[in-house]
Amino acid sequence: MRDTPGRCRTLPAPGSPLRGRVAVVTGAARGVGEALARSLSDAGMHVALLGREREALKMVARSLPGRTLCIEADITDRTALADAARRVEAGLGPASVVVANAGIAVSGSFERTDAELWQRVINVNLIGSANTARAFLPQLTATRGYFLQIASTAAFGAAPMMSAYCASKAGAESFALALRGELEPAGVQVGIAYLHWTGTDMLSGIDDDPVLEALRRNQPGPARRVHSPDQVARWLTQGVTHRAAHIYAPPWLRWCQPLRPLFPALVARTARRELRDRPSAERSAPGTVLGAGGRADWNSYRTTSPETGT
Repeated sequence: MRDTPGRCRTLPAPGSPLRGRVAVVTGAARGVGEALARSLSDAGMHVALLGREREALKMVARSLPGRTLCIEADITDRTALADAARRVEAGLGPASVVVANAGIAVSGSFERTDAELWQRVINVNLIGSANTARAFLPQLTATRGYFLQIASTAAFGAAPMMSAYCASKAGAESFALALRGELEPAGVQVGIAYLHWTGTDMLSGIDDDPVLEALRRNQPGPARRVHSPDQVARWLTQGVTHRAAHIYAPPWLRWCQPLRPLFPALVARTARRELRDRPSAERSAPGTVLGAGGRADWNSYRTTSPETGT
């Protein structure tokens, strides 16, 4: 069994419902996607890793104990995803678990965010999730499998300076809820995972974003805690094992669901107060891609898409 230095692995229980099955994880090159691919592999699954960063995907795959497959693919490209689905089935077998995890974020004012960049966030986080579901739906139907949409507490209350990200995550949640009703008669379960503050590189610039920094600062102590990708992956894996309709990371978020009608007003009040006290230059900051993964996607997109004129 392959292992990574300094990391203890536990063998999956022989009767694990995940053992020997095939999982697909998008955005698997880093962050939550990487940690989840590792956790599912530890649980005995064969894992297909999809993403834009070929070398990073290969490094992750080499560290996993089970059978793996790396596929470089842009989830906004339906043709590429259809080819990826064929390669997964041929190389590992039909997918029983598909996790729509890939996502990017942009921080900055809507007015000064490049329109193409704003659209890219929507395309990756929302349209990409739908494309992923469409490509792998035949396999999930055949295996009576489980589709997991990674959402966010950004769907609970939209934060200014993060309009594309919040809109995309709210849309992804609605898409998954609608899909659940359509697929349940066929035996395919759809889950939605709500992630709070997670220590990925996407969060590295949070203190530079006036609204996000203020929102976190004004939350109760436990709600300000940043959880590691490995811990989040363990919560997600537990939910995948039970084919959960909702997964909360951290688990106490489930108690926030009844309070969701209050969150938009609370977020708006905090944002108004914070932005009012900030210089106009900060309130109109241009859009900036957060995290190395997001920058890799945006740079790759700009160099390959005819729409950008490059």
